[in-house]
Amino acid sequence: MTIHKAERLPIQRGPAAWNAILSRQAGSASIEGDITVDVAIVGGGFAGLSAARRLRQLDPTIRVAVLEASGLAEGASGRNSGFMIDLPHDLQSDDYAGKGVAADRAMTQLNRSAISFAKDAVDDYAINPAYFDPAGKINGAATETGRKLNISYAEHLTELGEANEMLDAKAMHDVTGSRYYTAGLYTPGTVMLQPAGYIRGLGAGLRRDGVWVLEDTPVTAVKRAGSAWELSTAKGKVTAAKVIMANNGHLESFGFARRRLMHVFLYASMTVELDKTTLSKLGGQPRWGVTPSDPMGTTMRRIDNAQGGNRIVTRTCASFIPDMIPSNAGVARAAKVHRRKFADRFPTISDVPMEYSWAGHLCMSWNGVAVMRELEPGLFSACVDNGLGTVRSTLTGIGAADLVMNRPSEISAHFLTEAEPSKIVPSPFAKIGANLYFRWKEWLARKE
Repeated sequence: MTIHKAERLPIQRGPAAWNAILSRQAGSASIEGDITVDVAIVGGGFAGLSAARRLRQLDPTIRVAVLEASGLAEGASGRNSGFMIDLPHDLQSDDYAGKGVAADRAMTQLNRSAISFAKDAVDDYAINPAYFDPAGKINGAATETGRKLNISYAEHLTELGEANEMLDAKAMHDVTGSRYYTAGLYTPGTVMLQPAGYIRGLGAGLRRDGVWVLEDTPVTAVKRAGSAWELSTAKGKVTAAKVIMANNGHLESFGFARRRLMHVFLYASMTVELDKTTLSKLGGQPRWGVTPSDPMGTTMRRIDNAQGGNRIVTRTCASFIPDMIPSNAGVARAAKVHRRKFADRFPTISDVPMEYSWAGHLCMSWNGVAVMRELEPGLFSACVDNGLGTVRSTLTGIGAADLVMNRPSEISAHFLTEAEPSKIVPSPFAKIGANLYFRWKEWLARKE
């Protein structure tokens, strides 16, 4: 008998701020007793909910259950920066350029199919359009090195035939209200999500259409039972003909891809809601997103009342944590850095308090591949986002659903051609080396 027991369950540090700033959800559904479905999905984030939607698109009668360990948007889907990026965005490169012109064109096409899939969900489920804002994004630069990285990336985008616009210091000030940035590179295709609002809306729409979306239902074991699979939870059992593991890095917690996944935590802080006086001092536009010209720099984002309040998010600092358990001390350390980065960019409102600080889990592979395939007969995966969870996880969820339904697609074909994740060295050495590397890269990008 094949059995995969969960060696650990997700542990979060700090609040999922994107979820916290929205109104309380109606009482969530959880399992009560045993149920039987056609497909069970472990994980209710971008991958899991996208897989459920795709399954129902392919067969509106299929019985689907999504099992989420916490509440919707309490995990990584409520802890990211909300950038749904269409263009190449390789976090392991110097300037985000990917693996060459042909590969980047293909990836851009796939990313846009994920964005289109999400837009259709917004329309179909009447999700608040402010939670899905096609505003584009800016790569901000504060130094000459950063400006040159933007130029390099712009040249690559031009070679790809992609629209881009260089911004000067005045234009950056007009957008952000900050005089910190000396230049920027605007690209129009990124969607700025209120990620928790989108995920909650996706879950509500799926429930409306008859999908079981079960919250606070961690799966403790996945066991082969004859021709079916049994998923164990604290309150009941789910029996399914097929299973999709859509739990990103916690795929390894069930025994898959051991010593092949890199568990990285990124940290962010969000201000209190800005009052009228503070907004007047700040200036700039009510919504914008700035990623750093150097991938190891600082991401900034401003949102407005329609997205949960007039607030600014600061995101920087990374830690490699093989056991997937971030510390409160790590969040506190990062929060101090966020405080400095915020003050550097907005000296006229530097005393604005941060209301939330948190850690968010992302999963990477050394060779930048996902794990979207059939792991065992009837057991599939939609995991490993490589730091691009909103769009890459959407894609792996769609691809896994296509595999389950035996409907070949460009998305599933793309991931099936990827190699398996490269092995990494034993964790004590990996942890020390990776975190020293992060600190060095953060120091190099300290002004970006």
